[in-house]
Amino acid sequence: MGSQEIIKETFFISHGTPRMTIEESKPARKFLESWRDKIYCKKPKAILVISAHWETDFPSVNAVDINDTIYDFYGFPAPMYQFKYPAPGSPDLAQRVQELLTASGFKSVNVDKKRGLDHGAWVPLMLMYPNADIPVCQLSVQSHLDGMYHYKLGRALAPLKEEGVLIIGSGSATHPSNSTPHYYDGVAPWAADFDQWLETALTNGSYEEVNKCERKAPNWKLAHPWPEHFYPLHVAMGAAGENWKAELIHNSWDHGTMSYGSYKFVSS
Repeated sequence: MGSQEIIKETFFISHGTPRMTIEESKPARKFLESWRDKIYCKKPKAILVISAHWETDFPSVNAVDINDTIYDFYGFPAPMYQFKYPAPGSPDLAQRVQELLTASGFKSVNVDKKRGLDHGAWVPLMLMYPNADIPVCQLSVQSHLDGMYHYKLGRALAPLKEEGVLIIGSGSATHPSNSTPHYYDGVAPWAADFDQWLETALTNGSYEEVNKCERKAPNWKLAHPWPEHFYPLHVAMGAAGENWKAELIHNSWDHGTMSYGSYKFVSS
């Protein structure tokens, strides 16, 4: 793919609530807005986002000319349905994703020629890359499977970094159910325990422990009653390749229960 600069980093970001589009004071919004200044200043050739909000039976990647903006949220203020993020797609990247996954033994890999970007992709990207001038593909999660599966999915995608593709998992470090009580005095102890376990495991390079999150993580079912918001992290971690180092690049909270924990993985 020419003389494209090799990318050493992959990222996991907690995209949180779509209200970030209109709530300008949110610390997580300020973090995403500072992306090009403080976190990752190079301009990638293309971006592959693994979003918690696209769940399929088998891996699916979208291949369109221009991405539609999907409003996959309900009952929010009207201005939130006016935003557009018309980033170009990349049928070439979609085909490359399909090739890499198929070569790694993933049996059915679907290319979706209609789907645009859901809010797990366009809300953070709108703040990170507001010009919408970088081609974006989105890859689905298989939430009926486990962390180890998604780690292997990421490992298969690692060669994309050498082709100038920025790989971003977009989910949530904790994502409790709507019925989980809010915590008004700082951070709920169960959520703090989970968040600390995750940071310790990642910064120690204990990927086996994170891959067995369903058994190893404290308060797993409270933190992720449905795991689709956690598995994008495993894809980003797998795509980092061998001997990576992880760094916590942001943390803040909603309701004392939803963590915006976000991580950078750098391969040595």
